[in-house]
Amino acid sequence: MNGLGLPVRLALTPGQAADVTQAGTLIEGVPFEVVIADKGYDSQAVVDAVEAGGGEAVIPTQKNRKVQRDIDRERYRDRNLVERFWSRMKHYRRVATRYEKTARNFLAIIHVASIMLLLR
Repeated sequence: MNGLGLPVRLALTPGQAADVTQAGTLIEGVPFEVVIADKGYDSQAVVDAVEAGGGEAVIPTQKNRKVQRDIDRERYRDRNLVERFWSRMKHYRRVATRYEKTARNFLAIIHVASIMLLLR
């Protein structure tokens, strides 16, 4: 998401795949100053990739970590833009119920719904 809550890149994964596995794909080649993510993206590799790209990682650490990272809580509040985007996306019935059988078609429907939100 950009600072306005609009998608920059979307990736589709199997339901059993962890979110953190796609972090590199999502930030690769995208200019950014700050990357805000939830605890599902808590990985030193992700933080290192963000910092290597010249950005700040605002990703809270999981409770079971021995070393807890300090994050900017004010900036972390902006993560709700992602939650609001997906809430608006689920207003489109085909996205919410996943009628599409193939991943390719479902990702296409997600792109179409994203375009509809961008045009508003």
